[in-house]
Amino acid sequence: MNPFRLPLAELLLRLAVVISFLYPPISALTDPYSWIGYFPAFITGLVGTHWLTLLHVFGAIEVAIALWILLGKRVLVPATIAGVMLLAIVAFNIPQFPVLFRDISIALAAFVLAWMHRPLPHGTR
Repeated sequence: MNPFRLPLAELLLRLAVVISFLYPPISALTDPYSWIGYFPAFITGLVGTHWLTLLHVFGAIEVAIALWILLGKRVLVPATIAGVMLLAIVAFNIPQFPVLFRDISIALAAFVLAWMHRPLPHGTR
């Protein structure tokens, strides 16, 4: 799918979510300590000294979701996953809410994308 043939509103929504999912894994390549703190302690406790692997695997998932949203069809799935991931990040990091409050807006944008791509009843548009 050519993202530049999308209606402008949908393209902007996709880009809003995609940018927020591409920046962290790219930044984590050079500054992983700024990003590992967003994982809940019970998760980093499970992986122990392999926290960098966890960070980069999660980053690869973020990149895959971003590319699926930007270039893919059936955007309902990755947009819903993106929204849930963002809300989970906020929920597990409430003390950092002054920084993460923006994730709620991005999650809502992802849910709007999902809504736009929901299956419609047969014969309706």
